Amino acid sequence: MSVQVENLEKNMAKLTIEASAEDFEKAVQAAYQKNKNKITIPGFRKGKAPRVMIEKMYGAGIFYEDAANALIQSEYPKAADECGLDIVSQPEIDVVQIEKGKPFIFTAEVAVKPEVTLGDYKGVEVEVAKAEVTEEEIAGELKKEQENNSRTIDVDDRAVENGDMITLDFEGFVDGEAFEGGKGTDYPLTIGSNSFIPGFEEQLVGAVIGGEKEVNVTFPEDYQAEDLAGKAAVFKCSVKAIKVKELPELDDEFAKDVSEFDTLEEYKNDIAQKLKERKEDVAKREKEDKVVDAIIENAQMDIPEAMIQNQIRQLVDDFVRRLQSQGLSIDQYYQFTGLDNAKIQEQMRPQALKRIQSRLVLEKVAEVENIQVTEEKVNEEIAKMAEMYKMEADKLKELMGDYEKEQMKKDIAVQEAVTLVADAAKVTEVVEKTEG
Repeated sequence: MSVQVENLEKNMAKLTIEASAEDFEKAVQAAYQKNKNKITIPGFRKGKAPRVMIEKMYGAGIFYEDAANALIQSEYPKAADECGLDIVSQPEIDVVQIEKGKPFIFTAEVAVKPEVTLGDYKGVEVEVAKAEVTEEEIAGELKKEQENNSRTIDVDDRAVENGDMITLDFEGFVDGEAFEGGKGTDYPLTIGSNSFIPGFEEQLVGAVIGGEKEVNVTFPEDYQAEDLAGKAAVFKCSVKAIKVKELPELDDEFAKDVSEFDTLEEYKNDIAQKLKERKEDVAKREKEDKVVDAIIENAQMDIPEAMIQNQIRQLVDDFVRRLQSQGLSIDQYYQFTGLDNAKIQEQMRPQALKRIQSRLVLEKVAEVENIQVTEEKVNEEIAKMAEMYKMEADKLKELMGDYEKEQMKKDIAVQEAVTLVADAAKVTEVVEKTEG
């Protein structure tokens, strides 16, 4: 195998990769052995026809596609290592020559990691929200705990009010005809949750148990079911039950029940402390993000489109895996949201670009500042991961290959670069404006 490198514009490169005629012949013969049992030739039992007879009947190139794929899979990784480029995308493959008795030649167009020119990266100025805790926020946390410890009671002596949890039967009609998916029995609905079509829940306020209530709504123009989008509908509804939450009193007994403290005041102080710690963590991340944004703004880099597309694909793959872990397929997600693959990719693009820019500038900072990651730091990180996965650190280290360990070193160096530039930043704390 031989490889030639041609540098293209915008951090792209073309590798021209040549496999010998002998290697091509071996690949064709392997393709014949793999496929001969699937091919029928008159006069021969299945799988027994000579290659020359198959090629005579179906053409000399019958095995070329499989042979080419096998050679590309085996030769491209070797060429990528040999060329010395820092490749950051999947290759765009184009077959240049595929002919009996001649070398097999193909090209691989790839994105190359762009060079970064840093501007100012120390002492950048950013504004960060001050980590202050308000009485309203403490009250909000107490309210959540009350909700968590509430009990549900039945109400049968009044009509539906906002906030009630009701059990509902309903059937929807468009132009007097019932439509598919428009019927529900014993459906649980919290009034004011906005989980139904706009205007639906508000019209149930005042309904009584056992009574009939007609609800008139119009489906949104962008509704996922195209046959209903923009159409007026009437839902015939019947409320079967009304329930409300009864909250416990906020007193010392409540504090004892839900915490390790004896008084409500102690419990509130603990809530305030935890809120402050949480806000400080958020402020720290906000500071780091803003500092990195400023460094990106001050830097120069020419990111190839193929690199962005590669990152988008990774983000989409991660998103699909998260959906699957929740028992949802990507096709179901498209159905529920009205999105498609192209729209998802478009939504992911800013995040992909930001991720690439952040990594590139931080790697450059680590290089300029000569940040060295010791074996001790790697071992500390492995120990943290082992604890997370409930494994022995030594066992995890054994399972990790050289690539994984090298990647871990790079990740640690990037995080140390974040700490370095964040510590060097000039920070102005601003008080958050609360709504209301």
